[in-house]
Amino acid sequence: MKSSKTLDPFDLAILRILQKDNTVPQRVIGERVNLSAPSVQRRIKRLEASGIIAAQTATVDPAGFGPALTIVVQVELNVETGGAIDVVKQSFIDAPEIQQCYYVTGEADFVLIILVQDMSEYEALTQRLFFSNETIKKFKTFVTMDRTKVSLEIDI
Repeated sequence: MKSSKTLDPFDLAILRILQKDNTVPQRVIGERVNLSAPSVQRRIKRLEASGIIAAQTATVDPAGFGPALTIVVQVELNVETGGAIDVVKQSFIDAPEIQQCYYVTGEADFVLIILVQDMSEYEALTQRLFFSNETIKKFKTFVTMDRTKVSLEIDI
């Protein structure tokens, strides 16, 4: 992946626009950054090919699908061998309820951001992922009261 040092001011300006709204037409982006639409298109393709643009997605408000709970979980492992960590990582990747998973340093080994409809769905998830896994020593649950800020934007 390229570093921001290899990106020119046009690339950075395009990325700023796309992070805010990836539906802005390339013609409009070109007008904003003083490039032609074909040039913008080539740059976007290059940014995608290099991995700088990882995905084009829509942020969906879970409230539109009924009640939802956002839960933050710290997970501590019994064993920290490479193989055990990889198995746990894969189980977290495979769980659709887990929106984000971070392998971290400190007291916890993983921090998870989980979205479920209610506590009974979360309880079933804990049975499936945590209690049935001997590698997991303990987990600590934080139920959010408000989704104050949800973003994946990077300060460019």
